Amino acid sequence: MSFLLGIDQGTSGSRALILDEQGQVRGYAHHPLERLYPRPDWVEQDPLAVAQGVAAAISEAIGQAGCAPDEIAACGISSQRNSDFAWSARTGKPLAKAITWQDMRTLPLVNTLPQFPHADETLHRLGYPVAPYMTALHLAWRFQHDAVIQEAAANHDLRLGQSAAWLITALGQPSGHQMDASLVQAMGLYDIRGRTYWQEWLDWLAIPLDPLPQPVPTIHHYGTITVTAPDGRTAPVPVWAMIGDQQAALFGHDCRHPGDAETTHGTGTYVKVFLGPHAPFQEKMDTLCAWDIGAGQTYCLEAQTTVTGAVIRWMRESAGLFATYGEMDALAAAAADSGGVLFVPAFTGLNVPYNDRRARGTLFGLSLGSTRGHIARAFMEAVGLQLRAILETIQQETGVQVQQVRVGGGVSASDIACQIQADMLGLPVIRPTFTEMSARAAALLAGLGAGVWSSQADLPPLPGSHTQFSPCLTAEQRDAAFARWQKAITLVRQWGQA
Repeated sequence: MSFLLGIDQGTSGSRALILDEQGQVRGYAHHPLERLYPRPDWVEQDPLAVAQGVAAAISEAIGQAGCAPDEIAACGISSQRNSDFAWSARTGKPLAKAITWQDMRTLPLVNTLPQFPHADETLHRLGYPVAPYMTALHLAWRFQHDAVIQEAAANHDLRLGQSAAWLITALGQPSGHQMDASLVQAMGLYDIRGRTYWQEWLDWLAIPLDPLPQPVPTIHHYGTITVTAPDGRTAPVPVWAMIGDQQAALFGHDCRHPGDAETTHGTGTYVKVFLGPHAPFQEKMDTLCAWDIGAGQTYCLEAQTTVTGAVIRWMRESAGLFATYGEMDALAAAAADSGGVLFVPAFTGLNVPYNDRRARGTLFGLSLGSTRGHIARAFMEAVGLQLRAILETIQQETGVQVQQVRVGGGVSASDIACQIQADMLGLPVIRPTFTEMSARAAALLAGLGAGVWSSQADLPPLPGSHTQFSPCLTAEQRDAAFARWQKAITLVRQWGQA
């Protein structure tokens, strides 16, 4: 019996998952990760703590699985995106704290973007807009302000990358300085259409090419990591896969055919739709490298709605509409409808497909008969209506039509929220009981690389059961609700321009 190890190294913690050859979970562990806040708007991580947390999670998962380290055939790593690590090529030791995607120190650099001679090409080449969270700007900041980084680069002793590349250095032996294209693209320096680093962009940011990882396929022999069982036994395990965490969630949900869609509800709601081998230019949403498992690079679209989990916290903590998340669910379920209330949760602006940062959260249609349940239900309807706006935009601009949506995270735990999403979309919404999609994808991809499975068709099905929510509204009811939503969006945007 062979086992596969999947690592999901995220912003708030690291997960290790061990699957057997039938795709069943044999071991799982999670280790939280502290974020550091040395200055206002700075958000960092300790690279050594990241590696130690992953090692601890692996050891605990091995203990649960009851397997020996040398029975693990291969490992795959899913990595947080746009959090950059810097280490010495000679010693393998970190040279600075990791700068996470939540860090805002690069805001002044964003304001200089119009001075870049090729600024109008950035979205087309990079696949997503230049923003403060982008690794490219983190690295530009490092080369401007960090003497240790400058000296290491001058001595050809610098390695830069996301946490996946750092982990192989910290826990084992890399075969080279490499990352898969989904993670290389996440650095914000890679021309996804030219399939190479964008030299003019590197030059303008004053980032040398030498420390950057070589882009390679998702399935590739990246080196080995040494894993340790709770009893102290160790073994080197080959790393056969590497992928960005959101792309891994798509793969882990078994969304591997054009039009397959997955939605992750968290602080915000992310929608991802698999495209296949072609990457159409998109101005309203991100075009990302998905994975390359032997048949060439594939792509996906990614769009974020307005804040979701953050609005639930606002309703609970600031507005005092309910005391617990369970109470919100009960309130929404007890209301037959939203009572004419419409909630546009644009607390930080409107995202795809409107992309209007001036818009703000608004409640429409309040009357003396409006209740907390009406507001809670209106918020859940807003989540579904935003998803419809995104999927309609994708169909109009790419011709890709989604047939069903798989959901996970946050508000997807609510039956009423999932049912409302199905009603607003007019599509089945599928909620699996299994939740560790990114770690699962890393393990499955590693298994493909190690030859445990010969092709995607041989991959085991998603473990556990799932719940399907089928739409109950008529097309006329759905379209009327969406027309009201679009009217509300128009009013919100007009107010933001006033």
